[in-house]
Amino acid sequence: MNATFTPVDTPYVTVDVYDVSFAGWGGQPIRGWLTLPRARDGRLPCVVEFVGYGGGRGLATDHLGYASLGYAHLLMDTRGQGSGWRQGDTPDDAAGSGPQVPGFMTRGIQSRDTYYYRRVFTDAVRAVETARSHPEVDGTRIAVAGGSQGGGISLAVAGLTDVQLCLPDVPFLCHYDRATRIVDSFPYGEIGQFLKTHRGRAEDVFGVLAYFDGVHFAARAQATALFSVGLMDDTCPPSTVYAAYNAYAGAKDIRVYEFNRHEGGGDAHALERMTFLHAHWRTR
Repeated sequence: MNATFTPVDTPYVTVDVYDVSFAGWGGQPIRGWLTLPRARDGRLPCVVEFVGYGGGRGLATDHLGYASLGYAHLLMDTRGQGSGWRQGDTPDDAAGSGPQVPGFMTRGIQSRDTYYYRRVFTDAVRAVETARSHPEVDGTRIAVAGGSQGGGISLAVAGLTDVQLCLPDVPFLCHYDRATRIVDSFPYGEIGQFLKTHRGRAEDVFGVLAYFDGVHFAARAQATALFSVGLMDDTCPPSTVYAAYNAYAGAKDIRVYEFNRHEGGGDAHALERMTFLHAHWRTR
């Protein structure tokens, strides 16, 4: 794993923060933050969180919520991202060859072997393994969480590992074929733009994307899940979220925000996530 946890000096008095590095896809170093409640007794459940599209891990002082609940929190930086709305620190050193639309949705789209999210999903599984390697984390109590892209990554990890809980909020990366045909908003719009230029490639492109579709990962997942969806979401259409939810094999529930777009339940749903975690972890 080559996992390192380097203490970071912050002004906080209730949490300890560590600068994390671990070996992701191809052994490439992936960055993150581990935040632990300073008052702790014994090994802690851990929430492994993934970031929305275009964002990065940000600053060491950005992430207090889960540690404030009494849990360990490992936030994974997303390779190559982190300039759109929050800074990142992890390069994508193995970009697939071939033409692409600016962004990440068509990077390496020529093959399932070179596609960008193959590397990201591998990184994410390794993030769970890194969390479990820490001596103060209870490896039997791991949750994966995230909004939008982070929700899609969470579904992939839940389908590939034996995590206990999964909290995908308004998940992206689900039912690419439908999403691309019913909305032209970005990031799905990157795929549409690619196909607008590369005429006749739709079958090949969607054939590659099928290997990275949250619907298929959901069908493998056994973790207990809490989804959320905004019924007016024109970034991740609700029918694509429901496609993953309906396919999800484990115990599941969903919170529906009828008049919300891609923000979903916002702070109101953050409280739902907290209640969900306490219901499963404070009973032990």
